Amino acid sequence: MNDPISDFLTRIRNASSAGKFECRAQHSKMKAGIASILKDEGFIRGFREESDERGHKLLVVDLKYVDSTPAIAGIERLSKPGRRMYYKADDIPRVLEGLGVGILTTSKGLMKDREARRNRLGGELVCTVW
Repeated sequence: MNDPISDFLTRIRNASSAGKFECRAQHSKMKAGIASILKDEGFIRGFREESDERGHKLLVVDLKYVDSTPAIAGIERLSKPGRRMYYKADDIPRVLEGLGVGILTTSKGLMKDREARRNRLGGELVCTVW
């Protein structure tokens, strides 16, 4: 697998469109950070860490639905291994005029686009969620 973050986002997108209540992926600090931001913004109910039968760490994401409609209408990977997307603090794009959230990696760690603009930090735009 060349892009584990893209795989994680695709698993969330597919599970929510299929009506599943949870999805599982291999654990990493980056994926846990993305899941934490999604929980803070209200796109998922929560997440937890588990181990499989061989002892590998898994990240289990509990998906959220509003009247049987997925809370995540769209999730898109922007910065890919073949083309990284870096933005200065003033140039960070707004997702659906502020209704969605962009997730960036900065020198201070993963953060939401609004938080990065407020702290005057630029970085790599990992994904957008709406």
